[in-house]
Amino acid sequence: MKRTHASAVIAFTLAGVVLGYLGDLATVSAGGKAIVPPLSLPVTLVGVAVVVVALAWPIRRAVKGKTTKHLDPFRAMRTAVLAKACSLSGALVFGFGIGITLFLVTRSVVPAADTVWLTLATAIGAALLLAGGLVAEYFCTLPPDDTQPEKEEHAHA
Repeated sequence: MKRTHASAVIAFTLAGVVLGYLGDLATVSAGGKAIVPPLSLPVTLVGVAVVVVALAWPIRRAVKGKTTKHLDPFRAMRTAVLAKACSLSGALVFGFGIGITLFLVTRSVVPAADTVWLTLATAIGAALLLAGGLVAEYFCTLPPDDTQPEKEEHAHA
């Protein structure tokens, strides 16, 4: 499995911005209330980011050779896949939060300040999830194989 590329993160973020802005626009145009994420969303996103990094830490220790315990390869793979999913979903939700924020601040009627702060808090929580996923992916990366044999010092005549 390859690590998440910057292009995928940027694409997911832009998709989230478009979905957030247009989704809020469609909801308000249809006569509904603007989408405002609850305070529990950014708190949950940060909590998931902490859990993902905590799950990846023993794998990093095993890869770096700082532990003598056996590393279950299935656990390592599951953690790497979870880290990749967190980085991509963090990018999507980050873009969604930014899209909703852009929609709210570009209206002729300025919304309440706590509404804008909740959308910004969601974007910040998602950015932390994105960062936690990328850090956990880095922790689960194996070092490159040494394909060259070690060069030994030989006596020269």
